Amino acid sequence: MQSFDVVIAGGGMVGLALACGLQGSGLRVAVVESYPPAQSVSAGEEYALRVSAINAASERLLQHLGVWQQILDMRASPYKGIEVWDRDSFGRIRFNAAEYGLEYLGHIIENQIIREMLWKKAESLSDVTMLTPAALQQIAWGENEAFMTLSDGRMLTARLVVGADGAHSWLRQHADIPLTFWDYEHHALVATIRTEEPHGSVARQVFYGNGILAFLPLADPHLCSIVWSLPGDAADQYKQLDNTLFDQQLAVDFDMRLGQCELISERQTIPLTGRYARNFAAHRLALVGDAAHTIHPLAGQGVNLGFMDVAELIGELRRLHCQGKDIGQHFYLRRYERRRKHSAAVMLAGMQGFRQLFDGNNPVKKFLRDVGLSLADNLPGIKPPLLRQAMGLNDLPGWLSSPPSSAEKI
Repeated sequence: MQSFDVVIAGGGMVGLALACGLQGSGLRVAVVESYPPAQSVSAGEEYALRVSAINAASERLLQHLGVWQQILDMRASPYKGIEVWDRDSFGRIRFNAAEYGLEYLGHIIENQIIREMLWKKAESLSDVTMLTPAALQQIAWGENEAFMTLSDGRMLTARLVVGADGAHSWLRQHADIPLTFWDYEHHALVATIRTEEPHGSVARQVFYGNGILAFLPLADPHLCSIVWSLPGDAADQYKQLDNTLFDQQLAVDFDMRLGQCELISERQTIPLTGRYARNFAAHRLALVGDAAHTIHPLAGQGVNLGFMDVAELIGELRRLHCQGKDIGQHFYLRRYERRRKHSAAVMLAGMQGFRQLFDGNNPVKKFLRDVGLSLADNLPGIKPPLLRQAMGLNDLPGWLSSPPSSAEKI
């Protein structure tokens, strides 16, 4: 029987960030993960299909964890502008980093690179034990500890168990936490594309009828990662489409904004479902990341929301431990739960409303959204708070705040 203060179920980006953030707190931490990184990522490899738009708040967390420079050294693509428009109409909005005295607005980074750098960091920490390959098989919730059995037969106890085990969280289900969920009735088609025109380090997104298409700039000036949100049958059709026909359809649906397009990777489709756990914490349990919530990828905020769960929980656990309080008592975890449930609810509601506004070609709805985009783009005082929200600067826990920077003056 091995005893820990915190056992984290899930060694993805979010779970590993939590483990790294608890180093030096005096808490003994274990990470249980079935699938360690298969091999080291090489800077010369082809780009992975799954990428994230890492905002300023998540960057600050990764800097604090001591992995940001390693991520940049491996491969990261800063984007200096954002452009969103409604196809076949006048509605559009643009953001430019230089207008606000910034070098960039965020970075497009492959998920596997973030995970590998966090994994290497966690393995090097004295307070963190990596239990892999392994998975939770049984759990019993005691008054003062949780008792766990792993798939390899090992037995653990912990004062707090953290569910960082994804959208289909085993822990959430075994804690009988209800889940509100809804089908977005869309799939995300992801791929890597070579464009005729350089992307200029601008992240672009176009709304049209029943689709949403995003081109995310990669380090190569002619390469983009695309996230194409489509109805399920259309996504399956495009996945199977001949490469030449796919390239043509992609360029047309993107208004030929970057000229001709060329598919240079395989295509993957991912069903899109919104999820919101009834509770983010319970007796001896806290949920973070996709185990607590999943949102539509149209604003690229999913992993950023998860990283802010981690930042909030790090601050709470450090504070509770310093005060000699029981870190696994639901009473003490309620502050974390209250703050993160609010942030997730606001983001989920905002994304749902945004998606519904841009869904379909109803003339009245189209006119309203185009007017709204144009007003937001042109009226003074509207874009700065929108940009602060996108960069995550309104969602930082106190301990992660640093002296005012140019980004925080937006």
